[in-house]
Amino acid sequence: MRAWSVVAPGPVEGGPLRFAGKPVPVPGEDELLLRVRACGVCRTDLHVTEGDLPVRRPGVTPGHEVVGAVAGLGAAVRGFAPGDRVGAAWLRRTDGTCAHCLRGAENLCPASRYTGWDADGGYAEYTTVPGAFAYRLPDGLDDVSAAPLLCAGIIGYRALRRAAPPPGGRLGLYGFGGSAHLCAQVALAEGASVHVMTRGADARRLALALGAASAQEAYAQPPEPLDSAILFAPVGDLVPVALRALDRGGVLAVAGIHLTDIPPLRYESELFYEKELRSVTSNTREDGREFLARAARYGVRATTHTYPLSRADEALRDLKAGRFDGAAVLVNDPR
Repeated sequence: MRAWSVVAPGPVEGGPLRFAGKPVPVPGEDELLLRVRACGVCRTDLHVTEGDLPVRRPGVTPGHEVVGAVAGLGAAVRGFAPGDRVGAAWLRRTDGTCAHCLRGAENLCPASRYTGWDADGGYAEYTTVPGAFAYRLPDGLDDVSAAPLLCAGIIGYRALRRAAPPPGGRLGLYGFGGSAHLCAQVALAEGASVHVMTRGADARRLALALGAASAQEAYAQPPEPLDSAILFAPVGDLVPVALRALDRGGVLAVAGIHLTDIPPLRYESELFYEKELRSVTSNTREDGREFLARAARYGVRATTHTYPLSRADEALRDLKAGRFDGAAVLVNDPR
């Protein structure tokens, strides 16, 4: 099969990815083999490719927003049949026995494993997913529209819950890419007033088109104090900016798996008055199921830009440079 591999992690402009042949994977006893139909391009894929995340599987195939058709099943898999359309997401496996798993916080499992980092992902013609971690996808969503929901959507949803905006609250979003533009739709549907701070003019236009109350440059102050905020951009310099924008008792959730260094914080102006700074770590399967149900109920739709599988490296370069709004999605192009 054709697949991309991270052969030498480094700046994506330098060609760390190679597009070549790999054997079609053999599913484990509890796994599904998927024929990949579409795979979203996530900023975490960029972090894996550029080495911001340490190498866990040399030559790994990135991609963890996978929509595929079941092409094979391990002997222990139940509830799926060949041809079923399913999704594979970032969280691939947990031990199910640690204290975190047992209290419903499997996203914190020390033995957790991830698609496109610990195991080959969806920048390929085939991939595998444990049956217990595969998602059934809502009807009425085509493959390209569904792909970004499987990480950008799920993580944005968890970040929204971590930010805990009050009913009718004022929510700030810093960065407005694949995850934020899906999170915004959920927040708006639930009655929040959304203010967007982001570098891209196209992204600001998209935010306003989706119903945001305002959209301004990334370092600008919103027009009113915020009850909650989410930092999607992996820019540590924005943490004190966002904290200063919070009203008393406000919460800032940092949604990314990677963040540049945070500068020193001034207690009186940035943390005092019971403001909170929270991180977001992966997601639970329950987060995924809740989000997909809400996405169907609220009519959440990704703004997508498609690339053939053979141009995955270009898609990552465009993501890094902010050349598109919404989300990029790879589709398996004909040979």
